[in-house]
Amino acid sequence: MKIGMNISRKIFGLLSSGEKVYLYTLTLGDLSLSVSSFGATLTSLYAPSRKAGKEDILLGYSTLEAYTHNIPFLGVTVGRFANRIGNARFSLAGKAYTLYKNNGENCLHGGRRGFDKLLWNSEAYEERDGIFVRFELESLDGDEGFPGNLKAAVCYGLTKSNEVIADYQATVDASCPVNLTNHAYFNLAGEGNGDILSHEVLLHADSYIPVDATQIPTGEIAPVQGTPFDFRTRKPIRRDFGALDRGYDHCFVVDGKPGKLRPAAEVFEPSSGRTLRVFTTQPGVQFYTGNNIDLIQGKAGSVYRKHSGFCLETQHFPDSPNQPQFPSAVFGPSREYHEKSVFALDW
Repeated sequence: MKIGMNISRKIFGLLSSGEKVYLYTLTLGDLSLSVSSFGATLTSLYAPSRKAGKEDILLGYSTLEAYTHNIPFLGVTVGRFANRIGNARFSLAGKAYTLYKNNGENCLHGGRRGFDKLLWNSEAYEERDGIFVRFELESLDGDEGFPGNLKAAVCYGLTKSNEVIADYQATVDASCPVNLTNHAYFNLAGEGNGDILSHEVLLHADSYIPVDATQIPTGEIAPVQGTPFDFRTRKPIRRDFGALDRGYDHCFVVDGKPGKLRPAAEVFEPSSGRTLRVFTTQPGVQFYTGNNIDLIQGKAGSVYRKHSGFCLETQHFPDSPNQPQFPSAVFGPSREYHEKSVFALDW
């Protein structure tokens, strides 16, 4: 039986500069994914279920205007460096670089105007096993304080195996920290359908990265055993919440060898029966439980509150440029950046 494939494109809106922003909708079999050229943003993902029918399982907004004021980074592509860099500075080859402080004393998700706030060039295409949109962006030397002229390409798409693909590539003509990810917020019960604390999570991670009060790694790589961070057996997110200050916002060390596509996470939502499985080549995955969401007007009348969605941000470890014991996140002329993540859905 032939599986139906369809790609559509429309104008999502205009930026204040007058530039057009496109919204692509990819439909393959039972899945439908929409992506915007502003911020290379995943705006919706419709998935069926045996119990609840088809629902949008990504948090987001209905308008481009809302995405231009996207404080919680809903669905965006993050760069040059996802997560935090401590004290908004790092050194390479004896030279110090100063970044923009947008998270207390730290630099978060690329600074004041990271990749999530830029318009990407975009083009949809079809391959034998799926349909995709390729986004491209150039970031000049000195952009947000980072060195080197960088070219980034990110491909998002659907496959016939009910997978959402995220493929990240970058080249830069000088040594520079690079860490790309997508900041999608999932609610497998459907966006706007309550909190995600009853979702059951398994993380393929024997270790995690402890952080200080400002979310900067202490430098330790710690075992999860005997801690609230032990998700090696599937458990409801809420189970160990009492032992935490606010919720989860921590990087977990994905078992296995970085660079190889391997299991990172599995999430099951009991009311819908949906399961999300995540695979990645990245060293880590940031598990975030939407602790800072506070009365956000979402799509179609939805209002998002604390813990309305969860993120599984596949990435290099936070503050890697200042933590020499972590896997190197410095790339350059002799080391191209290429990472891949797969989000497989079952119902």
